[in-house]
Amino acid sequence: MMSNRESSSYHDQHNLFHDLIDQNGEGLLRLAYTYVKNQQAAEDVVQDVFMRAYEKRDDFKGQSSYKTYLYRMTINRCYDHLRSWSYKNVQISNKLASIFHGEDTIENTAIIKDEKFMLGKEILSLPLKYREVLVLYYYKELSVDEIANILKCPPNTIKTRLKRAREKLKLQLEDKGGF
Repeated sequence: MMSNRESSSYHDQHNLFHDLIDQNGEGLLRLAYTYVKNQQAAEDVVQDVFMRAYEKRDDFKGQSSYKTYLYRMTINRCYDHLRSWSYKNVQISNKLASIFHGEDTIENTAIIKDEKFMLGKEILSLPLKYREVLVLYYYKELSVDEIANILKCPPNTIKTRLKRAREKLKLQLEDKGGF
């Protein structure tokens, strides 16, 4: 049986964990989606990140903000997912399904015309190293130094990737008729 002190500590940790989910859940979900490009997979990744964060809560050394720590965990978990056999198998199945069933419905045509959707689609089609810096910089509003810390590379590399990502995105948008 737990003592009052242990019970209080447990409830404090439980409340802190729920606050952590409330404050970071949506942002981590969006971040995961930009990597895995599937809502269910993104939700699974984020759930796994929160479980690991809770299990390893004593391992956090405080060398960065906890938000940065969670972003790094999410990105690493996304990489794991993208390398997995099950992900590659689903990708092949989806590609075959789209070939045989087609995807030109009235609803899809309306969505494709939406500028935000098109921009997001173009960003998601960029190579991962460019996509991630755009998302972290513009959508998560992180500084170059914070992104460098998360991705474990020099700030100048992040600046270069941002510049190249913008150039690639601009070319893609011009090729599609721009906005």
